[in-house]
Amino acid sequence: MSEDKRAARKPRWSRRNPYEATVVENTLLTTPGTDKEVRHLVLDIADSGIDYEPGDAVNVMPTNDPTLVAAIIERLGVPADTEITDRKGSQSLENALTHGFEITSVSQYLLAHLAEARGNARAQELLAGDKDVLEQWSRGRDVLDLLNLEPEWQPTPEAFLAELKPLAARTYSISSAPDVHQGTVHLTPATVRHFATDDWGDGRDRGGAASTYLADRVVPGDTVGIDLTPNKSFRLPEPDTDIIMIGPGTGIAPFRSFLHQRSVQGATGRNWLFHGARHRDHDFLYRDEIVNLHEDGVLDRLDVAFSREQEEKVYVQHLMDGHGEDIYHWLRDGAVLYVCGDADAMAKDVDDAIVAILQQYGDLDDEAARAEVENLRETGRYKRDVY
Repeated sequence: MSEDKRAARKPRWSRRNPYEATVVENTLLTTPGTDKEVRHLVLDIADSGIDYEPGDAVNVMPTNDPTLVAAIIERLGVPADTEITDRKGSQSLENALTHGFEITSVSQYLLAHLAEARGNARAQELLAGDKDVLEQWSRGRDVLDLLNLEPEWQPTPEAFLAELKPLAARTYSISSAPDVHQGTVHLTPATVRHFATDDWGDGRDRGGAASTYLADRVVPGDTVGIDLTPNKSFRLPEPDTDIIMIGPGTGIAPFRSFLHQRSVQGATGRNWLFHGARHRDHDFLYRDEIVNLHEDGVLDRLDVAFSREQEEKVYVQHLMDGHGEDIYHWLRDGAVLYVCGDADAMAKDVDDAIVAILQQYGDLDDEAARAEVENLRETGRYKRDVY
């Protein structure tokens, strides 16, 4: 059979048609009770036909929290089996809220409707004010909070759903290596939780749609709908090329994949990992595994910043500053630099650290150093997967 025919027979999983992967393992990586909750999820994909490479990601289709669904239905004042009909067909309101719509975050459409159609003063104030204030207010709030801005308002289910976005899949970096963890895909999701405080008003805990779905409502034997997102711009280089990996927190996920893959391939290029955690004994992700890879010589250099173990916080960019000369030499000699993690602050701080290193050890001014960083990007030697 030709390769084209074999490819044509492969299942084409997508966000609309996800593969139902069976959960093999779902364990807590961090210490119970710590303020950082991260899990290790193993999914069986042996019969899926999914082929992935280190650096790729998968999309997970969540289902919404039944407690929140029930609270919204109660607030609307209609039965859970109220029939909802649209161009796609008919379903119950409970099913629509569980599987069809974003309800764990603030809907800008619903907020605008409250401000414009309902004349709600708080909604008008939030939309007319500073964007940072709106973002801060929105963090952790959900559509039930918006409904409760107008306690006497009871929209029809159809009018309410019209102001919501469709429920979207969440994307997670793959933390397994295809040649080592065959037939499975591993994920390292952080659980987003917003615990009730006096400021919230109604005493409800809130959480992220996918992360609490994976943490609280998925156990071994269950299935999770997934599809693959290839990331061709975040691939491993040739086996003899050195790599520097910068991944604080869950940004370590693709680098776990990289290290296991390079180990089984017998790659001769050196591997250097910068990782960040709050506490050594609470949230150093995959600690024993990473330390063993270091001791076995797969990971040539390991530097971990523990941000909360001293009076002044220490992050990965501070460790980079302390190893600036070696980083410069690795880059000068052809190493590829990878960054994975938070786009808001960490990625910019790492950028600035690289610029400072190039200025100091490459004898460049700021403009020339930033031009060199851009050149590293354009030539594929500075790769980022930030979110």
